[in-house]
Amino acid sequence: MPPSSASPVLQCLPRPDGSLELMLSGDWKRGVDLPSWPTPETEGRSPTRLRLVAEELGEWDSRLPIALLRLIEQYRQAGVEVDCAGLPEGVRGLLHLAQAVPERAGARRKERRVPIVEQVGKVVLHGLDDALNLVRFIGETTLALLALALGQARFRSADLAIAIQAAGPSALGIVTLISLLVGLILAFVGAAQLSLFGAQIFIADLVGLGMVREMGPLMTAILMAGRTGAAYAAQLGTMNVNSEIDALKTMGISAVEFLVLPRLLALLLMMPLLCVYADFMGILGGAVIGQGVFDLNSFQFLHGVDRAVDLYDFGIGIFKSLVFALLIATAGCMRGMQCGRSASAVGDAATSAVVDAIVYIVVADSIITLLCNRLGI
Repeated sequence: MPPSSASPVLQCLPRPDGSLELMLSGDWKRGVDLPSWPTPETEGRSPTRLRLVAEELGEWDSRLPIALLRLIEQYRQAGVEVDCAGLPEGVRGLLHLAQAVPERAGARRKERRVPIVEQVGKVVLHGLDDALNLVRFIGETTLALLALALGQARFRSADLAIAIQAAGPSALGIVTLISLLVGLILAFVGAAQLSLFGAQIFIADLVGLGMVREMGPLMTAILMAGRTGAAYAAQLGTMNVNSEIDALKTMGISAVEFLVLPRLLALLLMMPLLCVYADFMGILGGAVIGQGVFDLNSFQFLHGVDRAVDLYDFGIGIFKSLVFALLIATAGCMRGMQCGRSASAVGDAATSAVVDAIVYIVVADSIITLLCNRLGI
């Protein structure tokens, strides 16, 4: 068994010449209780000199130099000379190293409390900066679309095909699952209330209109914002970190045309198709609930959907999907192009792209819905 540690001992011995001698013995390390250190105030009157002696010192660790450093600072501030010659060489070396560079005046500044007005001002300025960047990016994208209309835009058709694959067929699985579940939820929640009045037949109307006008394009857009928008931001952000975007600019190639246009066109082409597919899957989910729970046959359900939904409703859903596609591509590509030069900045860009896209989608959906309501569409 290892020997037990000797308790640390501190003896204060006043000398006839007015000095004070501190004798340290025992083990000064972790796991033992250190004795209280004397201070100039506890001694009644400050000694003329403090001498530190550690002839019988046992084992010690960093706790001893730290405590000695505080003690030395207290006595020197009181104008007392401190003699460390009696300490072990290792302790004296650590003390000398700690005191080699004096602390800069004012280094320990208290954390300034930021006034609420300053906080609000920073938020406002940050918002204005984001708004200006958004306007600038929209302008660059508009010029790129104009160049595309004139046949002067430069990008690779292979990039467009890859973007279409990523934004379309690769998203069918998640769109199928979520749309089917949304249709199930709409049918079940609506039927629970309609059954109170014996109006289960109108489940088809509720699910058809809800999916075609609102939930189909909205849920598809939110899924694509979290899936494709974040991917756009991460891809372009990584290119920015690797200076690939700078290389394109150096070669005289517009980064917006070469990188943004294929992704924007892919979303504009795929979002309406995904929206129609989501509408179909949502209606199918509602039909499952209608037949399995509320005894509606397929003919009744399809007749109700046909009666409630017309081409205007499909047109509104398709229009919303196009607007949402434009917003998702704008948010994802803009954040990717503005990404910083570090790995963490890529993650921040992807997060900002998803948040921005969802906010844009909800605001745009609210505006379109209000306009349709006012116009009676």
